[in-house]
Amino acid sequence: MENWVRMSEKGRHAVRLARAFLAAIAEPPAPALAGFVARHGACRAVEVIQRGKAPPDVLAEIEARYQHVSAEELLAATEAAGAQLVVPEEPDWPGGAVENLTGAREVGLPEIAEPIALWVRGRASLAAVLDQAVSVVGARAASGYGEHVAAEFGHGLANAGFTVVSGAAYGIDGAAHRGALAAGGRTVAFLACGVDIDYPAGHSRLLRAVAEQGAVVSEYPPGTAPRKHRFLVRNRLIAAAGRATVVVEAGARSGAGNTANTADALGRPVLAVPGPVTAKNSVGCHGMVRSGQAVLVTSVEQVMEVISPLGVPGPVEVVGTHRRTDGLHPRAQRLHDSLRGAAGASAEELARDCGLPLGEVRALLPELELSGFAVRTDRGWSIAR
Repeated sequence: MENWVRMSEKGRHAVRLARAFLAAIAEPPAPALAGFVARHGACRAVEVIQRGKAPPDVLAEIEARYQHVSAEELLAATEAAGAQLVVPEEPDWPGGAVENLTGAREVGLPEIAEPIALWVRGRASLAAVLDQAVSVVGARAASGYGEHVAAEFGHGLANAGFTVVSGAAYGIDGAAHRGALAAGGRTVAFLACGVDIDYPAGHSRLLRAVAEQGAVVSEYPPGTAPRKHRFLVRNRLIAAAGRATVVVEAGARSGAGNTANTADALGRPVLAVPGPVTAKNSVGCHGMVRSGQAVLVTSVEQVMEVISPLGVPGPVEVVGTHRRTDGLHPRAQRLHDSLRGAAGASAEELARDCGLPLGEVRALLPELELSGFAVRTDRGWSIAR
């Protein structure tokens, strides 16, 4: 990001062109392409691809599209839609929200690989609005009870200073967005289509309001139509963006359940709201609680307890023979030890210090942050004080 500040406007434009091209030539998630770009950089990756020298696994992901995409036309369409392309090289990239996806790809979870770029419609800085966020998801065919609870949670979380993240669908998603908007808070909608398409069409006014008070975001280029598989792919971004995922209503098999499973795989807390035992819309929530995947919550205050289980973070202290870090997994303790006294260190530097694989370090750091043991600053990761 420091390089981005020092880069000329011509250099920044070149990076955006490269990222736009790369994001459009493969259907997300594209783990081989994402890894290739991470290793070589966006501009170099484009050069190799255009010379026909891409590795076979990358070529398999891009061969249907890469000869039919114009980066210049994509950026023109972005501007025409009143949107912007946000790329990982720039300060506005929500690194904290998507870093877990990079780690997941590196440790063998390719289906939740990180996005190559994000299209954003809205006035807010994406990095800023996703710095402290909670995802609220649930059934499209929600009950009146479910919509009421989702709106209350959205309103309460916004009042507490959290950005409410959801998918702009009918039912629970829409209610959560409206609750946050009613509180005058921030909310972010991740779409399964281009940001220039209001989907569902009945939520066009809602999406305009979300863009006014937060952001409408997609990893799909402008003009991309919604498809069934894209909703499930989009859900990984919703799961990664929130410090926790709250499921208000969900059937036995549902998109909300998919989001919850992804959040769980990423090490994010999953919280479920109970409903009547006779309600089909609550079967999924009850199942998550019964299996131990989710914590039962009935209020915003209980959500806050899970997000900050230790209250106000403080230094490691010894109380009798008990240390605050005693509950950490040994490998998490090992990483935590490397944070001591650090003014700020990158994940790579911490991996070298503690000897853990880089992918594991990237997966553990957000968990330490959520538990109040680590903090991310402009200088990198350091111990929470």
